Amino acid sequence: MSEYQIITLPLGRLYTNCYLLICGESRLAAVIDPGADAQRILDAARQAEAEISMIINTHGHWDHVGANRELQELCGAPILIHREDAAALQDGSLSLAAHFGGDPDCGSADRLLEEGDEILLGQLRLQVLHTPGHTPGGICLLGAGFLFSGDTLFNLSMGRSDLVGGDEVALLRSLQEKLYPLDDDLLVYPGHGSSSRMGYEKAHNPFLRN
Repeated sequence: MSEYQIITLPLGRLYTNCYLLICGESRLAAVIDPGADAQRILDAARQAEAEISMIINTHGHWDHVGANRELQELCGAPILIHREDAAALQDGSLSLAAHFGGDPDCGSADRLLEEGDEILLGQLRLQVLHTPGHTPGGICLLGAGFLFSGDTLFNLSMGRSDLVGGDEVALLRSLQEKLYPLDDDLLVYPGHGSSSRMGYEKAHNPFLRN
């Protein structure tokens, strides 16, 4: 198994978790959900002696994509997002930028993701799991021993389904069909709140229990 490092940066008014996933061998980094404070993200990467090679959005809400464009201007990394949420990067009503009073221009997608796609980061491999329900194009990112669950799965909870594009039935289906079968030992890194383990969530999360 390739070594890796995960740095958590709670950013913005909602303390949205932005993650730096760093390949231990190549020191290439993926920024997952840069919602705010692009310079802080870049500084954290430099402090870790890592080079940002991609920006990945787990979905298109503004608190997860708000710093996309600025960060891309600073480091030149491509933006990856699921095909069904790509329009939110330029539409403030879809991203909720209008609600937050933020800039609706959150860059544009350089790569459109689909279910089952593989993302290579140095020696690391991430599998894209399409988990709609919070948004139509919500995804989780599965690595060797860890899962970035975006706003699909939280510690003892799940994401909201009452926002634009939300679908409670689809979200519960995503939890049961895509996430419940995953290994109990997986570390879970959600879009908000503290990390967890999949086995703990299966045993105690009322939305994930079989």
